[in-house]
Amino acid sequence: MKQIVFDKRTVTPSKVVCIGRNYVEHIEELGNEIPEQMVVFNKPNSAVTDSLYFFDASCRFEGEICFLVHDAQIAGIGFGLDLTKADIQNRLKAKGLPWERAKAFDGSAVLSPFVSFEGPIESLSMTLHIDGKLRQHANYDLMMYKPDIMLKEIGSFMTLEDGDIIMSGTPKGVGTYTAGQTFTGRVYADGTLLIEQTWRVTERQP
Repeated sequence: MKQIVFDKRTVTPSKVVCIGRNYVEHIEELGNEIPEQMVVFNKPNSAVTDSLYFFDASCRFEGEICFLVHDAQIAGIGFGLDLTKADIQNRLKAKGLPWERAKAFDGSAVLSPFVSFEGPIESLSMTLHIDGKLRQHANYDLMMYKPDIMLKEIGSFMTLEDGDIIMSGTPKGVGTYTAGQTFTGRVYADGTLLIEQTWRVTERQP
């Protein structure tokens, strides 16, 4: 089973629960409709990784604030990249089919270490830089569905086990990437850096 680091100890998430279409400007940049209710999909434990791989030219990055769950509450904060095989997802969406082949493949949940957080969730913001250039930025206020709503909605039909991860959705600025690029994700609370993680994109080994 794949593990993540939480306060310098290892934790095994049973799953990664992802919130889709949670930022209006991201919805608009992909030409999607604003959903009538929260979009939820899962990535399995096998999707979890601390490495960023290049899969193919259509694979898209999506930077996100991530929450680690304990006792059905948010206990930790991290940064994550939700990787999407965009061509496959578009074909599946056109046929009304599930997204797992495009969203839940091995290595598609790229996660930083997590740190404890007891401060106000409202203070959180994130940035993603690629090769030193700002590509994504978001804060709590821009989320359509806030973290307390995420917990309530997910818990209405699914058990969140200790160590599970919630990926809270991505702001505008997503795109494809190539091997050799450098990604740096940061999460802040009231402007104070909570977590920083840098990845260099490597070719996926067969």
